[in-house]
Amino acid sequence: MVDFEKNPWTILNEEKIYNNPWIELTEFNVLNPSGGKGIYSVLHFHNYAIGIIPLDEENNTWLVGQYRLPLNQYSWEIPEGGGNKNISPLESAKRELLEEVGIVAKEWTQIIETHLSNSATDEYGIIYVAKSLSFHDSIPEDTEDLQVKKLSFNEVYEMVMNGTITDGLTMLAVMKAKLMMLDGKL
Repeated sequence: MVDFEKNPWTILNEEKIYNNPWIELTEFNVLNPSGGKGIYSVLHFHNYAIGIIPLDEENNTWLVGQYRLPLNQYSWEIPEGGGNKNISPLESAKRELLEEVGIVAKEWTQIIETHLSNSATDEYGIIYVAKSLSFHDSIPEDTEDLQVKKLSFNEVYEMVMNGTITDGLTMLAVMKAKLMMLDGKL
């Protein structure tokens, strides 16, 4: 019988390779589960990944478009960003929604928590649906060159299904929200 709580990896030593305010890269010399020597690199995120699906009374939502340097391509996404781990994730979500799309919401529902790429990172994401919306001026960060568009939720769902949207946090958020809508829970 497998002991799911026992760590089959043995860490021989570790070296911090890189660290900045957002990420830290550590390389581990290990004995893998079969006893062979090897290395394993882990990317640690200093912040939470926060995502928000704002929904109005007609089930419209807003996407944020921006050029993603690591992909070398443009990406349409739900409003998302980093949340300081010393601040509640909900407060970070409220800040991100106002910053990126100029929306303030009265009703918030956390719909999922996720590990985004657990084979190489510890990035942890928290996704919300925001309702009872009011509209204000957005205040994007200096590093952001954003486009915002309003679409029906079903159009966004179709963008996920046809591969137009490839951002993992957005795909997960939209699929979970769709299932919750179908079950009458959202």
